[in-house]
Amino acid sequence: MNEDIKSLFDFTVEIEKMKSIERRTKIINIDRRENDAEHSFSIATMAIAFHNLAPSADLGKTVQMLLLHDLVEIYAGDTFAYDIKGNETKAARERAAADKLYSMLPGDRGEYMRSLWEEFDQCESDEAKFANAMDRLQPVINNIKNNGGTWLEFDVSKAQLEKRLAPVREFNIEIYNYLMEEASKYLKK
Repeated sequence: MNEDIKSLFDFTVEIEKMKSIERRTKIINIDRRENDAEHSFSIATMAIAFHNLAPSADLGKTVQMLLLHDLVEIYAGDTFAYDIKGNETKAARERAAADKLYSMLPGDRGEYMRSLWEEFDQCESDEAKFANAMDRLQPVINNIKNNGGTWLEFDVSKAQLEKRLAPVREFNIEIYNYLMEEASKYLKK
């Protein structure tokens, strides 16, 4: 078999591991934490639904970013948004994971996917800003609909959530204000 095709198959098998990476956020009305694949599916679908609020962002590129951005967690693991110590080493762990994961692919494919991952992380382009807003929005909706969910479990404060939602505030102030109002009853002061 052609080596490029074999590497595509190997990569496909490797990304199956994403389904086993557990996040802290629970699925709405189900007492089970979501996995990275479920999260990525949700936020990619949300981007399609919310795209009318981000018309300057290329939807196809945004969806690609959303489907790829957490693949590095196959090796780096998921770092809880409010884990101060874990977030100190997150960038280095994820860079090493990206080196390993994207090098599995034929040159141009690996380079392209890696560039999307890096663009998402830098959060400068219209697509990356929109993608980051969707990534931050989804767990907040889940926690609100789960009556505080992991915020109560981990004593998350209003200040922590405000900081976490900065990309949503930049994306749409009305959505940000609504989320903060709804979330406030579940957060530490």
